[in-house]
Amino acid sequence: MSPRRARAVLVALSLAAFAFITTELLPVGLLTHIAPDLDRSRSQVGLLVSGYAVVVVLASVPLARLTRRIPRRHLLGGTMLLFAAANGTAALAPTYTVLAGSRLATALAQALFWSVATAAVTGPFPVAVRGRVVALFATGATLAPVLGVPLGTWLGQHAGWRAAFAALAGVGLAVAAAVLVFLPSYPPAAGGAARGTAPDGRRFILLLVATALGIGGFLTLQTYVAPFLLDVSGFADALLAPLLFAAGAAGVVGTLAAARTLDTRPIASLLTPLGIGTAALFGLYAFGALRPGAVALLAGIGLAYAAFGSAVQNRMLHLAPGSTDIASAGVSTAFNAGIAGGSLLGGALLPTSGARTLALAGGLLTLAALLLLAVDARRGSATHRTRSREAGEASRLPATAPAAGGAAGGRSAGSGPDGDARRGPVGVGDPDVGGAGR
Repeated sequence: MSPRRARAVLVALSLAAFAFITTELLPVGLLTHIAPDLDRSRSQVGLLVSGYAVVVVLASVPLARLTRRIPRRHLLGGTMLLFAAANGTAALAPTYTVLAGSRLATALAQALFWSVATAAVTGPFPVAVRGRVVALFATGATLAPVLGVPLGTWLGQHAGWRAAFAALAGVGLAVAAAVLVFLPSYPPAAGGAARGTAPDGRRFILLLVATALGIGGFLTLQTYVAPFLLDVSGFADALLAPLLFAAGAAGVVGTLAAARTLDTRPIASLLTPLGIGTAALFGLYAFGALRPGAVALLAGIGLAYAAFGSAVQNRMLHLAPGSTDIASAGVSTAFNAGIAGGSLLGGALLPTSGARTLALAGGLLTLAALLLLAVDARRGSATHRTRSREAGEASRLPATAPAAGGAAGGRSAGSGPDGDARRGPVGVGDPDVGGAGR
């Protein structure tokens, strides 16, 4: 694939990510318009968002397995056509049941999209710049709450909520056309990012656990950030929209900043956002009543949340123990489990302990994720140093020495032309340990 064509695929799939996240969150902005039109309560319309996330959690891995042999050009093009059809159905929905059914179809399309898009968008690019590509791809998702949802809400207010879904259907058709034109047709296993560059099943499982904990911590507060800003910080209701926009804009900055470090410092790119987010959440618990500080800390949370999401996707491309599509589906499941878990925890704490406690609970969860990844990184670095030292000692032994395990042992130490050690000692392919692979 030519560089120009690869960039076109990157832009198209980033726009697709923007459209999916906008669609997922749009009922929140249009809740007061959808509910009376379909004669439903606001809480029932709210289920269109929470139920959407549950479908993504449950369907991501099964769909990735069912579609693992379908060429990505056909699969992603079909996924975007389904997205367009589902949003078109939502725009014409005569009843709440039809609207809920269209949301189910869109959620299934999103579950499949996030399972395969990361590998598809990064595969055409050299390994050395894939972290940057991941961050640029994630910019679409980061912009959705900042631009997509406000624009959709504005359109729904002025032209009716159905017009907003119709516009998204048009975006889906445009992206489907771009994918079918620019993305080559190839077997999934032939993609450049079809397998992890440093596969490690144990570390990948730890990454999933840390992702669920970290995202759950952020969402414990973010789901109910409006009550926090009103009740704890004392802001007027009219200032909520500018404050949320500032947090979203900080998220865009975080994603772009992550693009500069993901390729060279993947572990630091994971730990730093969690450290910033943890400090900001604890800071809001302690100083949330001070308005200038609350604004700065809220921006810090937005920056950290977006940067952490990009770093997780990038790390998945390293550690995936098998297909990166299945691994990406696992990350999507962990991500949405964190969203649902954080929302449920915040909803349980808010009426009993108040909004201020949400920042403390969220900070404890992100701290747990930070400690888990930090300990894993330290252990991985120690293992790499030990294996490198052993490989160095073995390479200094005579190639014919019996103690080296004979000819085969000499080859494994790097002395024979067919030995594996010409690729370096174990761990060299993983760019996060000891600076190897940089």
